Amino acid sequence: MNDKLRNIANPQVEAASPTARESWRMFGIMAEFVEATERLALVRPAVSIFGSARIAPDHPYYLQAEKVARLLSDAGFSVICGGGPGVMEAASKGAFHGKSPSVGLNIQLPQEQQSNPYQNISLTFRHFFARKVMFVKFAAAYVVLPGGFGTLDELMEALTLIQTGKSRRFPLILMNAAYWQGLLDWFRERLVSEGMIAAEDLDLLQVIDEPEQVVDAIFKHYEGRGFEPLPHEHELLLNL
Repeated sequence: MNDKLRNIANPQVEAASPTARESWRMFGIMAEFVEATERLALVRPAVSIFGSARIAPDHPYYLQAEKVARLLSDAGFSVICGGGPGVMEAASKGAFHGKSPSVGLNIQLPQEQQSNPYQNISLTFRHFFARKVMFVKFAAAYVVLPGGFGTLDELMEALTLIQTGKSRRFPLILMNAAYWQGLLDWFRERLVSEGMIAAEDLDLLQVIDEPEQVVDAIFKHYEGRGFEPLPHEHELLLNL
């Protein structure tokens, strides 16, 4: 890939007019989409796992993420995560030691995210939105463990895309019921009761604590149809 497409710090680009710099930026964004699409083309079926970057390897959430990722990997799913520490590292580690690829979608941050070493396929993005598209585009399911703003951002993005028909419907599984209970209660007591969402929109979410049951729920969703996107779903993914 031409580095000028991704590195706007190139002196010639920095010296250009604002309009020219914006044009180069568009090429950089295109390059991220092209590279990621080409490198992830063969990872399906895959499951995207999310959760806090701030937990230690001895934390129960870390151990849970590692276990569910290992089970998914051994069941034939590539595991996609953010490539960093915490739950991301746990998910990468579980998949890395399983039978299917561990995929890390790393992000460049002002304070550099440290990539974890358990990645069979590693990509680095400058733009959050390009990275978020890849999480959705290649996922047969989302598994969401406790986390902060970034985790909530990924969850809400997927909920919005499915609710509005911009993405195919796939399992959105929350692990650790106690952590999510307050948010789910607020959804019911505020969003549903005040008409901000329909009651059936809550059916897009499942809460499952046991790793083995997470794997079973994903297989159940695709029972009788297979994991590959159906023709109309493929069109949706092309137009994310």
